[in-house]
Parts: sequence; C-alpha cells; structure tokens
Amino acid sequence: MRSKLFVPGSRPALFPKAYASPADAISIDLEDAVDPARKAEAREHVRQWLDGLAQNVERRSGKLTIVRVNAQDTPYFAADIKAVVREGVDLINLPKPASTDAVVRACAVIAQAEQAQGLQKPVGVLLNIETPDALRNAARLADAGGSRVAGLQVGLGDLFGATGIDRAARCALEQVLFQVRMAASVAGVDAYDGAYADIGNPEGFRAEAELARSLGFRGKTCIHPSQIALANAVFLPSSEQIAAAQRIVQASERAATQGVGAYVVDGRMVDAPFLAQAKALLETARNLGLLAAE
Repeated sequence: MRSKLFVPGSRPALFPKAYASPADAISIDLEDAVDPARKAEAREHVRQWLDGLAQNVERRSGKLTIVRVNAQDTPYFAADIKAVVREGVDLINLPKPASTDAVVRACAVIAQAEQAQGLQKPVGVLLNIETPDALRNAARLADAGGSRVAGLQVGLGDLFGATGIDRAARCALEQVLFQVRMAASVAGVDAYDGAYADIGNPEGFRAEAELARSLGFRGKTCIHPSQIALANAVFLPSSEQIAAAQRIVQASERAATQGVGAYVVDGRMVDAPFLAQAKALLETARNLGLLAAE
C-alpha cells in the first residue's frame, strides 16, 4: 500500500473518481473530514458504496478499501462500525486509540459486526498513532489487537498540534517516525506515514515520503490526487533493489546448504536481518506485479 487516498464520506460523488485514481488504497473518512451535523448522512453514503463494491468487484479496481471511523469515545463509533463492517471493506482505520483495553474493545465490536454480517474474512484494523500516549505505547496497542491489526499509521497533525511542536520540525518528525517504525517492528506489523497538508508543496511531500521510506515505512497517506504519483514513485522498489534482494535470497539458499549463517553478497556481509529485509522487498514487488508470483 504505497499510496492511500483520503476521501470525505460526506462527498459520495468523489468515490468513483477516487477508485479510478492510481492510488493503491482508498480511505473513506467518517471522522475529521465530516461535519458533526452530517455524520449520519455520510455514514449512509459509505454503507451504500460498500454494498455496491461487494456486488461489483470491478468497481474496486483492485484497491484496498479502508474506512476511518470516529473515535471510540464519540457517540458515532458504534453506529460507524455497524454500518461499515461488511464485505466491501478491508480495513478499519481506528483513530486515537486510548489504551490497550480500548483496542481490545474495538476489535470485539468489529468481531460482533462481522458475525452479524456473516463475514468469512476478518476485517483488519489500522491503528492511528496520533497522541503522546499512543506513541509511547504503540507496540502494546498493536499487540492488543492480535492478528487483526494490519499496521500502525502516523498522525502528525493531531500529535504535533496537541503538543505545540512545529509540524515542519525535521528533528521531531524523524523521532516520531523512528519510534513508530520500531513499534511496528516489535508488533510484527507494517508502518505507514501520515498526511502532508501542504498540497502546493510537492517537494515537501516527496522529502517526507523519502524519509519514511528510508525508515522502512510501506507507504504514505495522500489528501489530494496530485500526491498519489509522488507516493507511488517513492515507495516503488527499483529494478536494482529487486535484483539485489534476489541475489541475497539466492545466496541465503546456497549458504543454508553449507550450514553458513553469514555470507557476502555484492561485497557486503549479509545475515538474517538483511535476508528478512530482502524477502519483504520481494514480497512488495510481487504484490505490485513487478515479479511473478512463486
């Protein structure tokens, strides 16, 4: 999921346009992008769209479908989950998880909705890390959701806004991204970068995406269609990277037959962590159609 395009749930006319875009995933938003007076209206728009996706697979255009619901401490959460947990959705984006117990409760509500809908495939959860407490406890939050949690997503606007940190402060950005990436690694899930609000600054978006990519993030949120191509390009494995990863995997197979734990590839010493990174890159390449499935 290199690129994830946000679409307000209150603007259903934009849904088909979003799915026609080159984004890898579409995130329909019921939270910040929807005025409180229009929450119920937006929820019904999203429910109808998801039912349409379930009935017409071609409308999905091969994209992941994500819905960002309202936080658990709002009066909208229960109705959101009931409306959107259905066959057309892949992930629930859960904002501002307050504690491990809150994540457990949210997953239980999702499970109940799945049962009511008769779903066979579980709906995953993408946890937003956008408060100081969530940043401190990110790995525990991910673990609390078990196999349902698919990843951690950075929410810098809320995190920095609540603490008075300049959103453009590079030192703060690097520390937050590093902490979230380490937490995702501990929990065994993917990490995704958040939104970049200055849509008129493509260079800034690219620089932030490149930093996230260098730290092992899998993709970045887009809030405008003009950002999609930038994210897709930054998080696309190059042919050189794919070839190098293949050489590492091939060398590991040869080393295994010889009982060797570390070996040299392209003049560099390689061991288990490098092998895991190479395998992850090749899996991404396969998912993007850059390599034939094995």
